[in-house]
Amino acid sequence: MAPTNRAAWTTAEKAYPLEVKEAEYTHPVDNEIVVKVHAIALNPVDFARQAMGSRLFPWTKYPTVFGTDVAGEVVEIGSQAAGKYKIGDRVVGLGNGLESNRPSDGAFQEYVVLRGDLTAHIPDNVSYEKAAVIPLGVATAASGLFTDDQLKLDLPTSPAKPTKNEWVLVWSGASSVGSNAIQLAVAAGYHVITTCSPKNFDFVKSLGAEYAFDYNRPTVVSDIVEIFKGKKSAGAYAIGFTAAKPVSDIISQITEGSKHVAASNMPPSDLPEGVTSKMVFGSALKNSPLGAHIFNDFVVKGLVNRNYRTAPEPQIVGQGLESIQQGLDTLKAGGLSATKLVVTL
Repeated sequence: MAPTNRAAWTTAEKAYPLEVKEAEYTHPVDNEIVVKVHAIALNPVDFARQAMGSRLFPWTKYPTVFGTDVAGEVVEIGSQAAGKYKIGDRVVGLGNGLESNRPSDGAFQEYVVLRGDLTAHIPDNVSYEKAAVIPLGVATAASGLFTDDQLKLDLPTSPAKPTKNEWVLVWSGASSVGSNAIQLAVAAGYHVITTCSPKNFDFVKSLGAEYAFDYNRPTVVSDIVEIFKGKKSAGAYAIGFTAAKPVSDIISQITEGSKHVAASNMPPSDLPEGVTSKMVFGSALKNSPLGAHIFNDFVVKGLVNRNYRTAPEPQIVGQGLESIQQGLDTLKAGGLSATKLVVTL
């Protein structure tokens, strides 16, 4: 007999608040697993979908269940996932509700369906709360760094590859995407230059960045250009609404290597001469072997070997599905730094 399930529903476009009520328990097929959720991490895309509706993702069908980042316990396994997972495994995974339009794939519920290739085992020394911060951050970072239409870097490994004389600029390194991008680039054998608030300099350097600059410093563009002298560029990742302009200015002045900018938001149309840029979609790794490499291989080995760590730090904002709306409101209000909001179940 299937267990009862509940979800925090978005009942109609722009509906507020989320409505917690019964949801169907969906059995897995093929390369799917069902996970009993213990922790859910919140992302800006979650409150943006609620506030903007069809302006942001016009294909969304309502009622639906939002959310992407979950950690929990495997309770049921599809036929093609049986070799990789067993009942009771502790895992973290990327919900696919935004792409599939199936409420069963959204993270904001007690039992969620995950794809086996977008799920990672988590070791016993990593809590569900810490693991939950991983999925969308690592997926978006990997999509910008490794896909063929972005920076196309060598893939990361654990232990890390030998360092080569190529440098990556990661703008906003203390963010969820940035803290993962730093670690992935270092594991792939690249040096990293990043930006953040001065209070987070030690944090981003602990992740592997070799230089950290204050992005509010008036001379930040010229300072980073100076650091790049004599170094080969492997490209840049511009994270944040205003990041593409200064990052493009920096990359345009580098004389050796890639002048491509992966951008977390739509890049400006008036790019400097020689600079290319394209918006990153975290879903890009879902339709290629990259997804399995990151989740099934790198994250698993990295957590065990401890050359990859869960980052940024989780901040618990409540317990139970009823706390999700409060968490989204807190996230929307801003002011967070080097943290990711998490709800426990």
